[in-house]
Amino acid sequence: MKVERIRLMNIRMPLVSPFETSFGKETDRNTLIVAISSEGLTGWAESPTLSSPLYNEETTETAWHVMKDFLIPLVLGKEFNHPSELPKAYKAIRGNNIAKSGIEGAFWDLYAKARGIPLWRAVGGTREKIAVGVSLGIEPSVSVLLQKIERYLSDGYRKIKVKIKPGWDVDVVEQIRHEFGDIPLMVDANSAFTLNDIPLFKRMDEFGLIMIEQPLEHDDIVEHSYLQRELRTPICLDESILHAKDAKNALDLGSARVINIKIARVGGMSEAKAIHDLCKVRGVPVWCGGMLETGIGRAHNLAIASLEGFTIPGDTSASSRYFKEDIIEPEVVVEDGYIDLTTATGRSPGIGYKVREDRLRKWLVREEVFRA
Repeated sequence: MKVERIRLMNIRMPLVSPFETSFGKETDRNTLIVAISSEGLTGWAESPTLSSPLYNEETTETAWHVMKDFLIPLVLGKEFNHPSELPKAYKAIRGNNIAKSGIEGAFWDLYAKARGIPLWRAVGGTREKIAVGVSLGIEPSVSVLLQKIERYLSDGYRKIKVKIKPGWDVDVVEQIRHEFGDIPLMVDANSAFTLNDIPLFKRMDEFGLIMIEQPLEHDDIVEHSYLQRELRTPICLDESILHAKDAKNALDLGSARVINIKIARVGGMSEAKAIHDLCKVRGVPVWCGGMLETGIGRAHNLAIASLEGFTIPGDTSASSRYFKEDIIEPEVVVEDGYIDLTTATGRSPGIGYKVREDRLRKWLVREEVFRA
């Protein structure tokens, strides 16, 4: 298929409530939407950037620049038989994985639509119902956090993830366990701690957590291996894993017993599949993390989470978890802790959701169209 036209859109959607982690607070989603058209069809994807370079080195501004001036010129007007060929076209461009993921993702949706199959089938998915968890940020008080956990448990979510940072850590976990008992619970540190905090993490061993996500530096693999040796609780790596090679090195060193796979973080669906395949062979569980995506990005997350190795509920919550109105129709809905991919929507070609152009326009900051 020839890449005939690419639309690049920057939208800014308010969140229903602020989302705070150890590296900052988000009140809206300043994100990029990509649409690739060919032969009368259009594929959609999202590059879920942040306004500041806090999660990784990219921002909405830098991703726009890299896509416009480097990635799009390398694929526009070119013929591709399969989405996995796109990363080869821009292999010379280093880093900028979130920017790359939007380009490849839009072609994945286009590819699935051209073949008349759902995206989750196109990527090789077999899981028809996706178990989902919910990610909760750092709240103004523990009582507010406990109220939110109670609400999401009543909604049927299959895993509770709580963000932590120094001073908001063990005591919070202890209160959650006291209030709710043996619920499926994990914590995410977003690189906020050091090896000096080993005693703190050993205390967390007492609470039967599913995992501790990314406790140490964002680019570290070696020191995580030292920490993992000291703990019974599995360490999960997120920010440290940018490629399948990183995942292999981490598993070889014993730095993690779980891997969080984010399509955007690793540069696209093809690399995400490669990490999944590696972990499956090694018997290591994986799950799909979220980056506060709109429904477009959320649909891609559901597709990757349908692969066999995704055995832990991910962060792919309902649209209403983050937005008063999403930019897709129908919105993503969770029923009894699952999202069913066998519904009529799930059988539709591509991402399975209609993109609401009127809502895109409502939140649009800027747009540029590129034609071959």
